[in-house]
Amino acid sequence: MERTAAPGRLGDRLRWRVAEVADRRVESASAVTLVLDVPDWPGHRAGQHVDVRLTAEDGYSTQRSYSIASAPDGQRLELTVQRLPHGEVSPYLVDELAPGDQIELRGPVGGWFVWEQTQTEPVLLVAGGSGLVPLMCMIRARSAAGSRVPFRLLYSVRAPDDLLYRSELRTGAPGLDTQYIYTRQAPPGAPRPPGRIAPDDLNRHGWPPDFAPTCYVCGPTGFVEKTAAYLVLLGHAPERVRTERFGDSGG
Repeated sequence: MERTAAPGRLGDRLRWRVAEVADRRVESASAVTLVLDVPDWPGHRAGQHVDVRLTAEDGYSTQRSYSIASAPDGQRLELTVQRLPHGEVSPYLVDELAPGDQIELRGPVGGWFVWEQTQTEPVLLVAGGSGLVPLMCMIRARSAAGSRVPFRLLYSVRAPDDLLYRSELRTGAPGLDTQYIYTRQAPPGAPRPPGRIAPDDLNRHGWPPDFAPTCYVCGPTGFVEKTAAYLVLLGHAPERVRTERFGDSGG
């Protein structure tokens, strides 16, 4: 019976839905969170993403994938989008899309890069730039579930003005420890000078390998590959390092 039901569930996730923008929140100078009303949304797991499709009046269509930022128990779906300088889709979503406008989306997509509230091991989240979005979904899912699983977040960002979810992370949540790595400009009094993530950062602020944490790493391809390699070199089991990366797909 389970096998016969799976194609229907898969087909439901892969059909396009019309979503309406209910609200938008500015996260930084280059990023906004879009709050969407999605009729018949099937629900999602923390860490999944959706495909977004835009169609012009002349019939030209293009699509991009965006991580889900909202916890699975919410009534609305939230996507945080960062504008890419020469992008085709992200500038429209960030600068022009307004409440009442509609877009098409399909999903949720993904099953490996997810966190479930049934997991009991410590969690290390390592984000590069907008790679924080699916990890924020995990943080919110943990809070919504009342989970006491300890989370540590290591967030690499160019400068303080680029921080996403600034107020929410500053407030924090019980059992969540957040550390920042600034790669180009650090705020006054920062304990670490600007620079890219290094093994010492992961060793100092992550979990010891013998704690057997699950590590989630998300960000640009180079950042993810280097960070994952560092974690393995530090003794973390490769199968416990889950990665999600994004590259230049036209924005």
